[in-house]
Amino acid sequence: MTKTIKENHYDYLVIGGGSGGIASANRAGMHGAKVALIEANDLGGTCVNLGCVPKKIMWHVSEMMEELDLYAADYGVELSEAPKLDFKRMAENRRTFIEYLHTAYKKGLDSNSVELIKGYATFVDESTVEVNGKQYTADHILLATGGKPKRPDIPGSEFGIVSDGVFDLNELPKRVAVVGGGYIGVEMSGIFHGFKADTHLFIRKPMPLYGFDSIICEGFTELAEAEGKHVHTNKSVKEVKENQDGSYTMYFEDGSTHETDLILWATGRTPNTENLNLEVTKVNLYPGGYIETDQYQNTTAENIYAIGDVTGRVELTPVAIAAGRRLSERVFNGKKDLYLDYNTIPTVFFTHPPIGTVGMTEEQAKDEYGDNAIKVYTSKFTSMHSSITKNKQKSYMKLVCLGEDEQVIGLHGIGRGMDELLQGFAVAIKMGATKADFDDTVAIHPTAAEEFVTMR
Repeated sequence: MTKTIKENHYDYLVIGGGSGGIASANRAGMHGAKVALIEANDLGGTCVNLGCVPKKIMWHVSEMMEELDLYAADYGVELSEAPKLDFKRMAENRRTFIEYLHTAYKKGLDSNSVELIKGYATFVDESTVEVNGKQYTADHILLATGGKPKRPDIPGSEFGIVSDGVFDLNELPKRVAVVGGGYIGVEMSGIFHGFKADTHLFIRKPMPLYGFDSIICEGFTELAEAEGKHVHTNKSVKEVKENQDGSYTMYFEDGSTHETDLILWATGRTPNTENLNLEVTKVNLYPGGYIETDQYQNTTAENIYAIGDVTGRVELTPVAIAAGRRLSERVFNGKKDLYLDYNTIPTVFFTHPPIGTVGMTEEQAKDEYGDNAIKVYTSKFTSMHSSITKNKQKSYMKLVCLGEDEQVIGLHGIGRGMDELLQGFAVAIKMGATKADFDDTVAIHPTAAEEFVTMR
């Protein structure tokens, strides 16, 4: 057998064309590095193609329909007939926008002289990867291969779809069952409910969003109940069977059943590491396949780095982007001490209404500092948006403060506008703001955000 000759040497090889990999490749290219990006599928990764972007488009549509259903009449807006969703047209327009983003990402790579190599990469040794039979070498290699959704290990799990499959749908099912109480499950169940599908959310734990601050879990549950959403807790699916009419019957551990037209498994994700041939490197994997990294994104192999979902550390698109850019600044721009601080990262869930959270939960803070060191402020109120309507939707907000100075170390809320108002508060908390700083800030009235600076 003829040995493949190594060719095409780069300063930086980035494996994975998601948001994090693209951001790191572009930043390295800006600093004059010779960079190649390896990606087999569409540019943008999960976020652009199968996550944040198409999901939020659907969320906007769902929210629009819910607005008309719950509030229009009480505002005096008369509709000649109930709004109808042309699901196929929405899906087509969404795909057109995603295709535009693909071209925008490619232009960005071209502007920074980043070469795009289409295909799947496998390691030959610690400085060499192979793509489509051709070998490429580099001084530095980044693993930014992301993750993928996983199905539960039960009989009949093949009858459902995972979150990726949502964006292949061209018709809206009449009945949808979403399984999983994490952010993907609560977001998707809310979207389908807004679309007028008969939607049921099944959660194996006692509450949705388990592990987030109690005000988030309790607030989401109360809102769902008040607005007729079907949330079933302590429900574990043990089997799924297909019926003769093409529908499905779900069988639960408690002996109950549920019939539906579509099952969406939102039961976790797994990293994309299994086909990289990392065995020929010194890259260490944690149980579950996640890549071990230090604070500088170094793996246990010299000059091999990892960012984003494949590391299992705060699996959010902006986190991967921030880590990737800092890595390139450190490696290619001399900023030797630059790294991403994974503390105090703001997070938003596009539920109905949205959820925003940054910093420590009340429970985490008390566990770490003790009950006496923590003071908590809360507010529960009717949003002005719904104050004259029959559906008086509540908002729930909480501040978690530490010590005599009452430094704000956690901020959590569920309510209209939380997605947009969180960013500014995250900056303040990152800078070490105290409750006194919040109190000393003039409130913007009438808004939901003012509640955070007027709590007593």
